[in-house]
Amino acid sequence: MSGTSTDIHVESIRLQRKIESYLSIKGSELSFEFQQRDGKIKLDLITINPRHNQSFLFHSEIGIDKLDALRKMLDYVQSYKDKYGSYTIQWIAKGENELHTSYFRAGNMYDALDKLYYGRDINTITVFSIVLNPVA
Repeated sequence: MSGTSTDIHVESIRLQRKIESYLSIKGSELSFEFQQRDGKIKLDLITINPRHNQSFLFHSEIGIDKLDALRKMLDYVQSYKDKYGSYTIQWIAKGENELHTSYFRAGNMYDALDKLYYGRDINTITVFSIVLNPVA
């Protein structure tokens, strides 16, 4: 091996740190989940809200390999605020009585709800309102 080739693990961590930096989210509050799908790699970026200990889908990307998916995710986080609407969702988890407010960037309200319900049974959360926030 030559010393000039990029170590895939080093590059992977570098891209993940750059994504964390753009989002201003600590590594312990982000989860990079990779899955093999139809010969490609799907990356789901999951955020964990430390206040109410719930996780939500931030965004998904598909790449030819892990680094390609990470590069696409970096491109997304660098421009998503200009491309997607901001939604506010108020919800309660089953068995709780505290109303939570979460914010999502999405192309429409259905995509925002998909991010809220990602990885969980739809019956575990009751949504009280979803609002498209005005553009500032």
